[in-house]
Amino acid sequence: MSNVKNNVFHACVPGLQRGRAVTVRWLSQDLEEYQEYPARGEILLSSNDLQLVLQVEQNHDLLAPGFTETFYTEDGERVTVANHHRTDHCFYHGSVRERPHSWSALSTCSGFRAFISLNVTHTYYLEPISSEGSDSVNHVLLNVSDLATHHGPCGHHHQPMRRPPDVTSDLLRSLPSRVKRDSWGTTKYVELYIVADNTLFKQQNKDYEKIKARIMEIANYVDKFYRPLNIRVPLIGLEVWTDRDQCLVSDQPNTTLWSFLQWRHTLKARSKHDNAQLLTGVVFKGTTIGMAPLEGMCSTENSGGINLDHSERPIGAAATMAHEMGHNLGMSHDHDGCCSEASNEQGGCVMAAATGSPFPRVFSHCSKHELNNYLQKGGGMCLYNMPNMKELVGGNKCGNGFVEEGEECDCGEPDECFNDCCHANNCTLKEDAQCAHGVCCQGCRLKQSGTMCRGPAGSCDLPEYCTGASAYCPANVYLLDGSKCHYGLALAYCYNGMCLTHQQQCLQLWGYGASPAHDACFEDVNAAGNAYGNCGKDQHGNYTKCDKSDAKCGKIQCHSAAKKPKGTNAVSIDTTIRTNGVEVKCRGTYVYSTQDGQGDLPDPGLVMTGTKCGDGKVCKDRRCLDASFTQLETCMSQCHGHGVCNSNGNCHCDGGWAPPFCDKPGLGGSVDSGPIANTFALALILTLALALTLALAIALTRISINLTIALTEH
Repeated sequence: MSNVKNNVFHACVPGLQRGRAVTVRWLSQDLEEYQEYPARGEILLSSNDLQLVLQVEQNHDLLAPGFTETFYTEDGERVTVANHHRTDHCFYHGSVRERPHSWSALSTCSGFRAFISLNVTHTYYLEPISSEGSDSVNHVLLNVSDLATHHGPCGHHHQPMRRPPDVTSDLLRSLPSRVKRDSWGTTKYVELYIVADNTLFKQQNKDYEKIKARIMEIANYVDKFYRPLNIRVPLIGLEVWTDRDQCLVSDQPNTTLWSFLQWRHTLKARSKHDNAQLLTGVVFKGTTIGMAPLEGMCSTENSGGINLDHSERPIGAAATMAHEMGHNLGMSHDHDGCCSEASNEQGGCVMAAATGSPFPRVFSHCSKHELNNYLQKGGGMCLYNMPNMKELVGGNKCGNGFVEEGEECDCGEPDECFNDCCHANNCTLKEDAQCAHGVCCQGCRLKQSGTMCRGPAGSCDLPEYCTGASAYCPANVYLLDGSKCHYGLALAYCYNGMCLTHQQQCLQLWGYGASPAHDACFEDVNAAGNAYGNCGKDQHGNYTKCDKSDAKCGKIQCHSAAKKPKGTNAVSIDTTIRTNGVEVKCRGTYVYSTQDGQGDLPDPGLVMTGTKCGDGKVCKDRRCLDASFTQLETCMSQCHGHGVCNSNGNCHCDGGWAPPFCDKPGLGGSVDSGPIANTFALALILTLALALTLALAIALTRISINLTIALTEH
């Protein structure tokens, strides 16, 4: 293959005019024999006065092991196909040669489509254009700031979004955690399930292969957006509603979100995933193009969102999906001054209040701070479990950086391997090396059993320890739902690894010194069934009144000396009531961008699902229901009073007691988390205990002998 000269930039790239025609071709591959979709290589973009070289490699994390495709026959029968060994893997990530801070995400499935970022201010989009009367495919390179003027034939025809009032990043910001987890150093995995509705399927001319390729391209972009946050987003499943919608999809975003999250319960029963996103062709009323619950990631009820496929180009839906997933991960909208990383002309930041065109490319420092807070307090517990990488898309290959079946290690190609423990040429460990990768590997040796490798995040999380037999930290576990926890002085129940209380939410909304209002405030205000007091909305988008028994699951009511809640668009709704002859001030929160149909967040002023609302009761679906702790009770009965129960339903034993049932002396911990102490420490403890027992026995024997002698002498 030919090489490119070192001075490949014949023109100043930031000066590109809109619609520059370019020639695109593979320049080199890492194989002697040509392949249509090589594992890695270089792609040349050239015109008369421009040359760019993209250095790319297949996104091996795009499809998670266990990936499935689902569609429906004409008579409504669901068909699911396992398809993780795709031979036409044509999705890549990479960078631009000689541009240190550049990145790209691209598809080569049908021509070349790419999102190319040279730096924080210059981002471009590459797409194919068919020449009339010719079988050849040409390409055009567009500045993303010009994309708003390039409307395609999708048929949505809505006007570009005006920017609605912000939901500030201070809203629902968590309090500092007492225990700090290394949330940035650990790679997290969101196993994503994407669903395309029937309207979108019809808009794509009922072409299943076309819409499937579009979904995978969207997933490839979303994964690239999150890589700088050390979060990978492998696609665990895609589903196309080819016959009819499986849930209610309407132009009311609240109704559609509620319906989709309810349908997700049935999906969860048949397909393991962390988060589900609906991709729809139905245009919502107002300017909403997506909606998702804040801090919903990993939860049974709220881990998902809805997204309008609003652009001809898949990058548009990808930007919206990354934004809505950001809400699930605890990120609210960027307020003024947050997005210093990218200019508005070049798309701004992912969590801007309005997304669309031009398309964003980075997360702001405010978003990163909120993500860290969310993880530190125990959010996103399901993200720390790495998918089984033994079966990767495209098959096994030594040198791709993933340890697969038959490999002891994999540090990449020989010219890029800097691992002292691994032979890059054959993916075997070097002599005397026990390991080469993982947090439980140090200096090519396995860390001692009992070494903590993942600290707890909050009072509902459990630590994990190196086992002494594996280089990797055990999968993340936390206290089983229903376990008791404390937030300050408030006693509550653990839910999805978090301790949720009214006290916590009042502090998040109002700041220091805030506390829950009198019960009468909840009962009186939430009986109104309006925007200021309610138990959410019904499937038609109408506010519902709270029954007295459910009042503490409606709008949160607080006491606070603050002038107003946190947030530039949050206002206080103050109500004074009389209870037992005493006047009581109730303070509610009204966030107007979520109330006027323009926002993409369900009302943050509602009490969060899983919050304790009475003894043995928690909030669920805006009702205060008896909490079913049957699994917890069954598990605790097996732990013999020497441990707690983890999220897998297994005993996590106190130090000195052995799993699985904490009924015998041992190292502590669980069958899931590794031992609390190492074997040497246990041996030392047992030795000391034995020595102490012997010493005590000898001492008692001497006392007995002396007492016998004394009695004899008398």
